[in-house]
Amino acid sequence: MTTIDTKKTIMAVAKSAVQARGYSALSFRDLAKEVGIKSSSIHYYFPTKGDLGSALAREYTDEFLAYLNGLLSDSQDWKLCIDGYADVFRQTLLRENRMCMGGILAAERPELAPEVKAEIERFTELIVQWLTKVLQLGKPEMEHKAVRNWAFAVFSAIEGAQLVARGCDDVAVFDQTLAAYKTAGLLP
Repeated sequence: MTTIDTKKTIMAVAKSAVQARGYSALSFRDLAKEVGIKSSSIHYYFPTKGDLGSALAREYTDEFLAYLNGLLSDSQDWKLCIDGYADVFRQTLLRENRMCMGGILAAERPELAPEVKAEIERFTELIVQWLTKVLQLGKPEMEHKAVRNWAFAVFSAIEGAQLVARGCDDVAVFDQTLAAYKTAGLLP
């Protein structure tokens, strides 16, 4: 395995572990065992757990944002874009009841290294910016600050719906919650 392949494998295994069990449960020893390398080799690529956590959060944010920007470039239909956004959370639940990386890291914020906290703040800011842009398409007459507040509410609501559905181990809870958000007018 090449150096690049090893690093990618470490990142993929760590991502799955964090989404399934949380950041605090992430262990270099367990990660090394699953990847099939020595624990010291993990430290070669990521000297600290904070380095690994921030790399995971940065990659997750960049991949998620690339997907979202793809939705927007495929269609300027704000409702389709919001549906596509919400579907990412639904699909994550369907993969062994996993969580959004941004949400699970945010839930563990007090224990995170500063560099991981910075990446979670970046995740939140970039996703809320994207949501603001999309919601503004549907409500161009609405004041920007009000749309940004709405975007933050949508971001929070969908993260929360995923967390509750995960706790219930039932994706139907997520679906029912989003349907209720639409009925109430939070989601288009």
